[in-house]
Amino acid sequence: MNDESKIAELIRFAHVGPGSTVIDVYPGDGDWTRRFSDIVGPEGHIYSFVPAEVAHFESDPFGKMQALSKEPGRANVEAVSADLIAMADVTQPVDVVWVHLFYHDLHTKLIEARGATAARFNHAVLERLTPGGAYIIVDHAATDGTGTNDAQSLHRIDPAAVREEVETAGFVLTAETDILANSGDTHSVKVFDPAVKGHTDRFAFRFVKR
Repeated sequence: MNDESKIAELIRFAHVGPGSTVIDVYPGDGDWTRRFSDIVGPEGHIYSFVPAEVAHFESDPFGKMQALSKEPGRANVEAVSADLIAMADVTQPVDVVWVHLFYHDLHTKLIEARGATAARFNHAVLERLTPGGAYIIVDHAATDGTGTNDAQSLHRIDPAAVREEVETAGFVLTAETDILANSGDTHSVKVFDPAVKGHTDRFAFRFVKR
């Protein structure tokens, strides 16, 4: 996403500011890690958390984050890796857990193969947040009523299913935004399809501990 106004609004939505501590879950190329690093400053801290479930990828996602943490001005970034449900082993309590375009993967065979489930991961997030901390989920929307059925095939998830799972884990939904919504996305094709890649209909939720 290259729309700077939407990026700025999402950052405000996430309540990330100077001095914040953040876990960026599965940071990809590190775009959000870099943004958060710039914002939180020297008093803040960013855990660029690469799940062990994907660390073996040929693209070397953990190596990329280790290199990012050594870039000039990135002393506040720490690259860490562990199984998703063992996130607490490599991080300290934080103000924000940021899950960008990844939550649906909790319902894929790749992630489940090592024992991770949405319920177990949500519990790990609950343990890692400080009182009043925010759990931010941004993801590709699936058709209403489909639940988690399209997570494996289309990499999409029904927003209602996400809300139910996270609230069941002990969170309360405090805000949502439609700034990433796209009514032209039919929800019928994989998110990597050229017709929608980079422009999928997306939802964003902010949860806090109950």
